[in-house]
Amino acid sequence: MDKYEKVKKIGEGSFGKAILVKSKEDGRPYVIKEIGISGMPSKERQESRKEVAVLAKMSHPNIVQYKESFEEAGSLYIVMDYCEGGDLFKKINSQKGVLFSEEQILDWFVQICLALKHVHDRKILHRDIKSQNIFLTKDGTIQLGDFGIARVLNSTVELARTCIGTPYYLSPEICENKPYNNKSDIWALGCVLYEMCTLKHAFEAGNMKNLVLKIIRGSYPPVSVHYSHELRSLLAQLFKRNPRERPSVSSILDKSFLSCRIERFLTPQLIAQEFRHTFLHKQPKIAKRPAPGFIPLTPAQKITKPATKYGVPLTVRKVSDAARKSAERKPAVKHKPVSSLLTVMMGCSEKKRMELIEKERKQREQMFLLKAEQMKRYEKEKINRINQAREQGWKHVLSSSGGVVK
Repeated sequence: MDKYEKVKKIGEGSFGKAILVKSKEDGRPYVIKEIGISGMPSKERQESRKEVAVLAKMSHPNIVQYKESFEEAGSLYIVMDYCEGGDLFKKINSQKGVLFSEEQILDWFVQICLALKHVHDRKILHRDIKSQNIFLTKDGTIQLGDFGIARVLNSTVELARTCIGTPYYLSPEICENKPYNNKSDIWALGCVLYEMCTLKHAFEAGNMKNLVLKIIRGSYPPVSVHYSHELRSLLAQLFKRNPRERPSVSSILDKSFLSCRIERFLTPQLIAQEFRHTFLHKQPKIAKRPAPGFIPLTPAQKITKPATKYGVPLTVRKVSDAARKSAERKPAVKHKPVSSLLTVMMGCSEKKRMELIEKERKQREQMFLLKAEQMKRYEKEKINRINQAREQGWKHVLSSSGGVVK
């Protein structure tokens, strides 16, 4: 810390303090994130150092720029650029109830997505997306910060206890004590988008137990119809309870009402670099060059050629002229007429057989519909039982863990 002069503490988050400092070398302001690692096991300390090394290689217009890191007196210090515009949380609160325009929301949201895409493309999870970790530069550019640190906390209860205030951004899978994944970042992204649209948190409750129940049920007040259908539909996709049903950040940016804004924030060179793998995936497959002497068959030929269709050589014998003339000279064989009674009997038996077939078909159809209805009822009952057990389990876990909101 000898190279920096402390100005003031500007925040205290889940994993340490944020201190505004001034460099003694160039006089520029920086933010130092102080993380206490002395109490961590050796493996987790090493993991934190690895994440800082990854952070050092990150370079993107919408990500807070890393400067350096060092360890001192049992703490890890990460030095980052200072965003003079403050964080998005403070910006939202300063609105005093006046909603942002959709134009402003989409511009900010696209920049957040561009930053998250850069992170996810490198197989890194942010783990702590929230409006307090999204910053504005002096010229109004959005920058994402404070990611990677949350890996040192694994269990839901530990995460909930460590969070200062209510953990509004927890996803249903985290509430169910499942591993964090990239779709958990997408859920948190949805929470931020909702916050920008309503100036409120999507999930609010008086205590941790009720908050978790709301998140698991996915119940939140609707966004104003003042905003477009595309925006409200996107929000519903981000809040899918099943992580697999949530879109990836790349598919979000692929939506036409968002993709048209990307060129406002990235140079053509950077767009080509960031979306290179997407372009490569969309390239048409190159057809294989046919072998010499190969004669391609048209679809009609492939169908009409028996040898091609059935895989066996089928030949048709030609009848000689003499044999054909001989066959023409032979008189036609006269068959004995079948009695009219036999004809009627055959007709009746055929009619009876068709009636039986139709009856069996209807019975099978009714059985199939009955089974389908039973399966549908069984699945509905099963889902209800799972939801009830899940809610009861969480009530027990949270009451025993003392998860009360400050």
